[in-house]
Amino acid sequence: MKNTILFLGFLYLSLNYTYGQKILKASLLIDAKAGVGDGAMWYPTEKMFYWVDMDAKTLHSYNPASKVTEMFELGKMTGTVAPIDTGGVLLGVSDGVYSFNTHTKTMKLLVAPETGMPNNWLNDGKCDPSGRFWVGSMGPKNKASLYRVNAEGQSQNMLDSITISNGIVWSNDKTKMYYIDTPSNEVKQFDYNDKTGSIANKKVVVKFPDGVGSPDGMAIDTKGNLWIAHWGGSCVSCWDPKTGEMIAKVEVPALNVTSCAFGGENLETLYITTTSLFMDESSQKKFPLRGGIFMVNTGAKGLPANYFKTN
Repeated sequence: MKNTILFLGFLYLSLNYTYGQKILKASLLIDAKAGVGDGAMWYPTEKMFYWVDMDAKTLHSYNPASKVTEMFELGKMTGTVAPIDTGGVLLGVSDGVYSFNTHTKTMKLLVAPETGMPNNWLNDGKCDPSGRFWVGSMGPKNKASLYRVNAEGQSQNMLDSITISNGIVWSNDKTKMYYIDTPSNEVKQFDYNDKTGSIANKKVVVKFPDGVGSPDGMAIDTKGNLWIAHWGGSCVSCWDPKTGEMIAKVEVPALNVTSCAFGGENLETLYITTTSLFMDESSQKKFPLRGGIFMVNTGAKGLPANYFKTN
Protein backbone atom coordinates (compact mmCIF):
# COMPACT_ATOMS: atom_id res chain seq x y z
CA MET A 1 0.00 0.00 0.00
CA LYS A 2 2.82 2.37 0.93
CA ASN A 3 4.55 1.70 -2.39
CA THR A 4 1.29 2.39 -4.26
CA ILE A 5 0.89 5.74 -2.51
CA LEU A 6 4.48 6.67 -3.29
CA PHE A 7 4.00 5.72 -6.94
CA LEU A 8 0.80 7.77 -7.24
CA GLY A 9 2.58 10.73 -5.65
CA PHE A 10 5.44 10.42 -8.11
CA LEU A 11 2.99 10.12 -11.02
CA TYR A 12 1.17 13.28 -9.90
CA LEU A 13 4.40 15.23 -9.74
CA SER A 14 5.47 13.90 -13.14
CA LEU A 15 2.21 14.99 -14.74
CA ASN A 16 2.41 18.46 -13.25
CA TYR A 17 6.08 19.25 -13.71
CA THR A 18 8.11 19.23 -16.92
CA TYR A 19 11.88 19.56 -16.59
CA GLY A 20 11.47 21.35 -13.26
CA GLN A 21 8.65 23.64 -14.46
CA LYS A 22 5.31 23.58 -12.68
CA ILE A 23 2.45 23.14 -15.17
CA LEU A 24 -0.99 24.54 -14.29
CA LYS A 25 -4.25 24.80 -16.23
CA ALA A 26 -6.48 27.87 -16.25
CA SER A 27 -10.25 27.46 -16.07
CA LEU A 28 -12.89 29.62 -17.73
CA LEU A 29 -14.33 32.31 -15.48
CA ILE A 30 -16.37 34.35 -17.98
CA ASP A 31 -17.18 33.35 -21.55
CA ALA A 32 -16.73 37.01 -22.53
CA LYS A 33 -16.07 36.42 -26.23
CA ALA A 34 -13.95 39.58 -26.12
CA GLY A 35 -12.57 40.80 -29.41
CA VAL A 36 -9.39 41.98 -27.69
CA GLY A 37 -9.61 41.37 -23.95
CA ASP A 38 -6.78 43.14 -22.13
CA GLY A 39 -5.81 45.40 -19.23
CA ALA A 40 -6.35 42.91 -16.37
CA MET A 41 -6.54 44.74 -13.01
CA TRP A 42 -7.74 43.81 -9.51
CA TYR A 43 -9.14 46.84 -7.66
CA PRO A 44 -7.99 46.32 -4.04
CA THR A 45 -10.61 48.38 -2.18
CA GLU A 46 -13.53 47.43 -4.42
CA LYS A 47 -12.44 43.78 -4.43
CA MET A 48 -13.40 43.55 -8.09
CA PHE A 49 -11.65 42.51 -11.26
CA TYR A 50 -11.54 44.93 -14.21
CA TRP A 51 -10.56 44.44 -17.84
CA VAL A 52 -11.14 46.08 -21.23
CA ASP A 53 -12.21 44.92 -24.64
CA MET A 54 -10.18 47.11 -26.99
CA ASP A 55 -12.13 46.03 -30.04
CA ALA A 56 -15.57 46.73 -28.52
CA LYS A 57 -14.33 49.93 -26.81
CA THR A 58 -15.70 48.78 -23.47
CA LEU A 59 -14.63 48.49 -19.83
CA HIS A 60 -15.81 45.53 -17.74
CA SER A 61 -15.92 44.68 -14.04
CA TYR A 62 -16.54 41.41 -12.21
CA ASN A 63 -17.46 40.99 -8.56
CA PRO A 64 -16.39 37.51 -7.35
CA ALA A 65 -18.61 37.77 -4.27
CA SER A 66 -21.84 38.43 -6.15
CA LYS A 67 -20.77 36.94 -9.51
CA VAL A 68 -22.08 40.15 -11.12
CA THR A 69 -20.44 41.63 -14.22
CA GLU A 70 -20.93 45.15 -15.52
CA MET A 71 -20.03 46.69 -18.86
CA PHE A 72 -19.23 50.37 -19.50
CA GLU A 73 -19.39 51.83 -22.99
CA LEU A 74 -16.34 54.03 -23.54
CA GLY A 75 -16.57 54.84 -27.21
CA LYS A 76 -12.80 54.86 -27.46
CA MET A 77 -10.25 52.07 -27.90
CA THR A 78 -8.79 51.49 -24.45
CA GLY A 79 -5.76 49.37 -23.60
CA THR A 80 -5.35 49.51 -19.84
CA VAL A 81 -7.04 50.43 -16.56
CA ALA A 82 -5.67 51.46 -13.15
CA PRO A 83 -7.33 52.37 -9.83
CA ILE A 84 -7.50 56.00 -8.61
CA ASP A 85 -7.05 56.84 -4.93
CA THR A 86 -10.23 58.97 -4.87
CA GLY A 87 -12.32 56.36 -6.70
CA GLY A 88 -12.97 55.48 -10.30
CA VAL A 89 -10.32 54.34 -12.73
CA LEU A 90 -7.60 55.76 -14.93
CA LEU A 91 -7.63 54.62 -18.55
CA GLY A 92 -4.95 54.45 -21.21
CA VAL A 93 -7.05 55.33 -24.25
CA SER A 94 -6.09 55.52 -27.93
CA ASP A 95 -5.77 59.32 -27.83
CA GLY A 96 -4.73 60.00 -24.24
CA VAL A 97 -5.01 59.28 -20.51
CA TYR A 98 -8.52 59.68 -19.09
CA SER A 99 -10.17 59.33 -15.70
CA PHE A 100 -13.48 57.47 -15.69
CA ASN A 101 -16.19 57.74 -13.04
CA THR A 102 -17.85 54.32 -12.88
CA HIS A 103 -20.92 55.81 -11.14
CA THR A 104 -21.66 58.72 -13.48
CA LYS A 105 -20.05 56.94 -16.45
CA THR A 106 -18.19 60.09 -17.47
CA MET A 107 -14.68 60.40 -18.90
CA LYS A 108 -12.28 63.30 -18.41
CA LEU A 109 -9.05 63.82 -20.36
CA LEU A 110 -5.98 64.18 -18.16
CA VAL A 111 -3.25 64.35 -20.80
CA ALA A 112 -2.66 63.46 -24.47
CA PRO A 113 1.07 62.67 -24.67
CA GLU A 114 1.09 61.79 -28.37
CA THR A 115 -0.93 64.57 -29.95
CA GLY A 116 -0.12 64.79 -33.65
CA MET A 117 0.84 61.10 -33.95
CA PRO A 118 -2.26 59.53 -35.61
CA ASN A 119 -0.54 56.20 -36.24
CA ASN A 120 0.11 55.64 -32.51
CA TRP A 121 -2.23 54.80 -29.65
CA LEU A 122 -1.77 54.16 -25.94
CA ASN A 123 -1.64 50.49 -24.98
CA ASP A 124 -0.51 48.97 -21.68
CA GLY A 125 0.33 50.69 -18.39
CA LYS A 126 0.26 50.67 -14.59
CA CYS A 127 0.92 52.97 -11.66
CA ASP A 128 4.28 52.89 -9.91
CA PRO A 129 4.58 52.54 -6.09
CA SER A 130 4.38 56.34 -5.65
CA GLY A 131 1.23 56.63 -7.73
CA ARG A 132 2.58 57.92 -11.05
CA PHE A 133 0.96 56.37 -14.12
CA TRP A 134 3.31 54.77 -16.65
CA VAL A 135 1.70 54.08 -20.00
CA GLY A 136 3.23 53.09 -23.30
CA SER A 137 2.10 53.43 -26.88
CA MET A 138 2.21 51.19 -29.91
CA GLY A 139 2.68 52.17 -33.52
CA PRO A 140 5.09 51.86 -36.45
CA LYS A 141 8.42 50.18 -35.70
CA ASN A 142 10.48 52.15 -33.16
CA LYS A 143 8.04 55.10 -33.24
CA ALA A 144 6.26 54.47 -29.93
CA SER A 145 7.26 55.53 -26.39
CA LEU A 146 6.78 54.91 -22.68
CA TYR A 147 5.43 57.86 -20.66
CA ARG A 148 5.23 58.76 -16.99
CA VAL A 149 2.19 60.83 -15.99
CA ASN A 150 1.78 62.70 -12.70
CA ALA A 151 -1.31 63.96 -10.84
CA GLU A 152 -1.08 67.38 -12.51
CA GLY A 153 -1.47 65.79 -15.93
CA GLN A 154 2.14 66.33 -16.94
CA SER A 155 3.67 63.56 -19.05
CA GLN A 156 7.33 62.80 -19.54
CA ASN A 157 8.82 60.53 -22.20
CA MET A 158 10.83 57.92 -20.29
CA LEU A 159 11.73 55.56 -23.17
CA ASP A 160 11.54 55.97 -26.93
CA SER A 161 12.22 53.79 -29.99
CA ILE A 162 9.49 51.41 -28.76
CA THR A 163 7.19 49.45 -31.08
CA ILE A 164 4.53 47.75 -28.90
CA SER A 165 4.69 48.85 -25.27
CA ASN A 166 3.30 46.17 -22.99
CA GLY A 167 3.87 44.59 -19.56
CA ILE A 168 5.26 46.78 -16.79
CA VAL A 169 5.68 46.02 -13.05
CA TRP A 170 7.77 47.08 -10.04
CA SER A 171 9.50 44.95 -7.42
CA ASN A 172 8.15 44.75 -3.88
CA ASP A 173 11.17 46.65 -2.51
CA LYS A 174 10.59 49.47 -5.04
CA THR A 175 14.10 49.23 -6.51
CA LYS A 176 13.44 47.49 -9.86
CA MET A 177 11.13 48.09 -12.80
CA TYR A 178 10.47 45.40 -15.41
CA TYR A 179 9.21 46.28 -18.88
CA ILE A 180 8.25 44.61 -22.18
CA ASP A 181 8.44 45.92 -25.74
CA THR A 182 6.70 42.94 -27.33
CA PRO A 183 8.61 42.54 -30.64
CA SER A 184 11.91 42.37 -28.74
CA ASN A 185 10.78 39.09 -27.07
CA GLU A 186 12.56 40.34 -23.95
CA VAL A 187 11.85 41.57 -20.46
CA LYS A 188 14.15 44.42 -19.49
CA GLN A 189 15.02 45.36 -15.93
CA PHE A 190 15.78 48.92 -14.80
CA ASP A 191 17.03 50.29 -11.53
CA TYR A 192 14.10 52.34 -10.25
CA ASN A 193 14.21 55.37 -7.93
CA ASP A 194 10.84 55.56 -6.21
CA LYS A 195 11.44 59.07 -4.88
CA THR A 196 12.19 60.64 -8.25
CA GLY A 197 10.51 58.15 -10.59
CA SER A 198 13.70 57.81 -12.63
CA ILE A 199 15.02 54.61 -14.23
CA ALA A 200 18.56 53.60 -15.18
CA ASN A 201 20.89 50.69 -15.99
CA LYS A 202 18.75 48.74 -18.45
CA LYS A 203 19.50 45.05 -18.85
CA VAL A 204 17.73 42.00 -20.29
CA VAL A 205 16.60 39.50 -17.62
CA VAL A 206 14.21 37.28 -19.62
CA LYS A 207 14.52 36.22 -23.25
CA PHE A 208 11.61 34.39 -24.90
CA PRO A 209 12.75 31.45 -27.06
CA ASP A 210 11.41 31.00 -30.57
CA GLY A 211 8.10 29.22 -31.01
CA VAL A 212 6.39 30.16 -27.73
CA GLY A 213 4.64 33.33 -28.82
CA SER A 214 5.53 36.88 -27.77
CA PRO A 215 5.47 38.50 -24.32
CA ASP A 216 2.44 40.71 -23.68
CA GLY A 217 1.00 41.77 -20.30
CA MET A 218 2.78 41.00 -17.04
CA ALA A 219 2.21 40.62 -13.28
CA ILE A 220 4.63 40.15 -10.38
CA ASP A 221 4.35 38.09 -7.19
CA THR A 222 5.69 38.70 -3.70
CA LYS A 223 8.79 36.62 -4.42
CA GLY A 224 9.67 38.82 -7.38
CA ASN A 225 8.78 36.27 -10.05
CA LEU A 226 7.29 37.59 -13.30
CA TRP A 227 4.06 36.16 -14.76
CA ILE A 228 3.89 36.92 -18.48
CA ALA A 229 1.03 36.47 -20.96
CA HIS A 230 2.00 34.87 -24.29
CA TRP A 231 0.49 36.41 -27.40
CA GLY A 232 0.26 33.46 -29.80
CA GLY A 233 1.44 31.03 -27.13
CA SER A 234 -1.69 29.84 -25.27
CA CYS A 235 -0.21 30.33 -21.84
CA VAL A 236 1.08 32.51 -19.03
CA SER A 237 4.65 31.73 -18.03
CA CYS A 238 6.42 32.46 -14.74
CA TRP A 239 10.07 33.54 -14.75
CA ASP A 240 12.70 34.18 -12.12
CA PRO A 241 14.37 37.43 -13.26
CA LYS A 242 17.43 36.68 -11.14
CA THR A 243 18.25 33.57 -13.18
CA GLY A 244 16.30 34.18 -16.40
CA GLU A 245 14.69 30.74 -16.06
CA MET A 246 11.07 29.80 -16.59
CA ILE A 247 9.81 28.07 -13.45
CA ALA A 248 6.09 27.57 -14.14
CA LYS A 249 3.51 27.69 -16.92
CA VAL A 250 -0.25 28.17 -16.93
CA GLU A 251 -1.88 26.59 -19.96
CA VAL A 252 -4.76 28.71 -21.31
CA PRO A 253 -7.31 27.43 -23.90
CA ALA A 254 -6.94 30.48 -26.14
CA LEU A 255 -4.25 31.29 -28.68
CA ASN A 256 -3.63 34.97 -27.88
CA VAL A 257 -3.21 35.56 -24.15
CA THR A 258 -2.91 39.28 -23.47
CA SER A 259 -2.69 40.17 -19.78
CA CYS A 260 -2.87 38.82 -16.25
CA ALA A 261 -3.33 40.18 -12.73
CA PHE A 262 -3.33 38.70 -9.25
CA GLY A 263 -6.57 39.21 -7.36
CA GLY A 264 -9.04 37.64 -4.99
CA GLU A 265 -9.21 37.91 -1.23
CA ASN A 266 -5.54 37.02 -0.70
CA LEU A 267 -4.21 38.01 -4.14
CA GLU A 268 -3.65 34.33 -4.91
CA THR A 269 -5.91 34.06 -7.98
CA LEU A 270 -4.40 34.91 -11.34
CA TYR A 271 -6.98 36.44 -13.69
CA ILE A 272 -6.18 36.16 -17.41
CA THR A 273 -7.54 37.94 -20.49
CA THR A 274 -7.53 36.68 -24.08
CA THR A 275 -8.65 37.67 -27.58
CA SER A 276 -11.01 36.11 -30.10
CA LEU A 277 -9.54 37.95 -33.09
CA PHE A 278 -6.32 37.68 -35.11
CA MET A 279 -6.38 33.97 -35.88
CA ASP A 280 -7.15 31.78 -38.85
CA GLU A 281 -10.17 29.51 -39.21
CA SER A 282 -8.40 26.39 -37.94
CA SER A 283 -7.26 28.21 -34.79
CA GLN A 284 -10.79 29.49 -34.23
CA LYS A 285 -12.06 25.91 -34.25
CA LYS A 286 -9.23 24.75 -31.98
CA PHE A 287 -9.95 27.43 -29.35
CA PRO A 288 -13.74 27.75 -28.91
CA LEU A 289 -13.25 29.61 -25.60
CA ARG A 290 -11.06 32.29 -27.17
CA GLY A 291 -11.87 35.77 -25.91
CA GLY A 292 -12.75 34.39 -22.50
CA ILE A 293 -11.61 35.51 -19.06
CA PHE A 294 -9.75 32.73 -17.23
CA MET A 295 -8.50 32.12 -13.72
CA VAL A 296 -6.08 29.87 -11.88
CA ASN A 297 -4.73 29.49 -8.36
CA THR A 298 -0.97 29.53 -8.92
CA GLY A 299 0.17 28.92 -5.35
CA ALA A 300 1.84 32.34 -5.50
CA LYS A 301 0.67 35.62 -4.00
CA GLY A 302 0.67 38.77 -6.09
CA LEU A 303 1.35 42.39 -5.27
CA PRO A 304 -1.67 44.72 -5.09
CA ALA A 305 -2.24 47.25 -7.86
CA ASN A 306 -0.82 50.69 -7.11
CA TYR A 307 -3.30 53.59 -7.10
CA PHE A 308 -2.97 56.70 -9.19
CA LYS A 309 -2.39 59.39 -6.57
CA THR A 310 -4.27 62.61 -7.20
CA ASN A 311 -2.64 64.65 -4.40
